[in-house]
Amino acid sequence: MNPSRNGARKAFVLRCRSGDIPMGERTLLMGVLNVTPDSFSDGGLFREPDYAIEHGLRMAEEGADIIDVGGESSRPGSDAVSTDEELKRIIPVIEGLTSQLMIPISVDTYKSQVAERAIEAGAQMINDISGLRFDPQMPHVAARYDTPLIIMHIKGTPKTMQQAPSYEDVMGEIITCLRERIEMAEQAGVDPHQVIVDPGIGFGKRVEDNLMILNRLGELNVLKRPLLLGTSRKSFIGAILGKEVGERGVGTLATVAVSALKGAHVVRVHDVAQARQTVDMVDAIISPEGWRQ
Repeated sequence: MNPSRNGARKAFVLRCRSGDIPMGERTLLMGVLNVTPDSFSDGGLFREPDYAIEHGLRMAEEGADIIDVGGESSRPGSDAVSTDEELKRIIPVIEGLTSQLMIPISVDTYKSQVAERAIEAGAQMINDISGLRFDPQMPHVAARYDTPLIIMHIKGTPKTMQQAPSYEDVMGEIITCLRERIEMAEQAGVDPHQVIVDPGIGFGKRVEDNLMILNRLGELNVLKRPLLLGTSRKSFIGAILGKEVGERGVGTLATVAVSALKGAHVVRVHDVAQARQTVDMVDAIISPEGWRQ
């Protein structure tokens, strides 16, 4: 794929048990599956395993490349849940999805015990919103199973992250932090080629910080890792457009399009069908000679 004018998307390959995942040929979609009572956007909708599995299957049909299953809300102000409760929520869903889908399942957790049990149940990726900060054993689990590991930037914790966050240089601080966490993962035995980075839109960021990240996304290429971005339905969209969570679809798709154009390898979304059309159109614009492939 040719680089876009605003952000070169380099090619990478991640190793999963179900097969290699090429990254960079097109924009991949990660479908959000919150098995929680209190997530900011869809809390309570998929608490029952059967409903959650049905929704995961639907997202796969709509074009999701990865399903991200989470059992603990990370919305601003949220409280932590116990390891046992998180496992109770996610393991039946992961087992149900992996028995029916070929695409990889990701586990959205910062707890190493949850990640390990999820991998044993069939998950093939770890999405750690804490950037390895909350549980020092997490990189050891990723290394032991040779599992792709998403390292996200967060300032504070979900409980405190939106209590007056501030930056002198938001991009510089994110890059420095992510570089340190990548080095930590490598020291624990994680293959650096299995690491994905996420700048953490909405996680300890002001509206202007989120906009700056999107505007300057290409600067993260200095980390030489695939880039994941999650903007779906987030509060900065509501602040700009004056829309409640359920009305942020158009704003979300605008951020998805910009993310793809600026070089994101993966975008994490709730509304897969609409996002699939959006990124397919952007990918065709970026690489017009290959759109028929």
